[in-house]
Amino acid sequence: MKYDLETNKKNAKDFYETAYLGKPAEAVQSYVGKEYIQHNPDVGNGKEGFIRYFEKMHKDYPNKSINFVRVIAEGDLVSLHTHQVWPDAEEYITMDFFRFDEQGKIVEHWDAIQKIPQTSKSGNPMY
Repeated sequence: MKYDLETNKKNAKDFYETAYLGKPAEAVQSYVGKEYIQHNPDVGNGKEGFIRYFEKMHKDYPNKSINFVRVIAEGDLVSLHTHQVWPDAEEYITMDFFRFDEQGKIVEHWDAIQKIPQTSKSGNPMY
C-alpha cells in the first residue's frame, strides 16, 4: 500500500491544531477514520474520549499556543514534534505519532510530553 505522505502530514497537523485550538469534534469529523485507538493514558479511548479531553483542555487553558517544529512521515505513520506554551509561560515539547488507514484517516495515536527544563547539561534546546 502506498500512502500520500504529504497529505497525511498536512492532515495530522490540521487535525492536531483544530483540536488543540478548541474544535475537537470538528477535528474528529474531518480527519479520523472508523476507529480511533488512543495510547495516551490521560485520554479516553475512541473518538468521544478524544473530544471530551480536548474540550476540557480548551476550557481550562484557552490561551495556550502550539508551534510545529517537525513533521515526519513514513508509511502509514506521521510524527509531529511540537513546542507548546501554556498559561504562566509553562513550555512543553511533545512528540505525537499518528497511524493512518488506507483512506488517509487517522486511526491510532501515541504521544510523549516533556516540560522544558530551566537548564540543560547539554546546552541544547529541546527542539
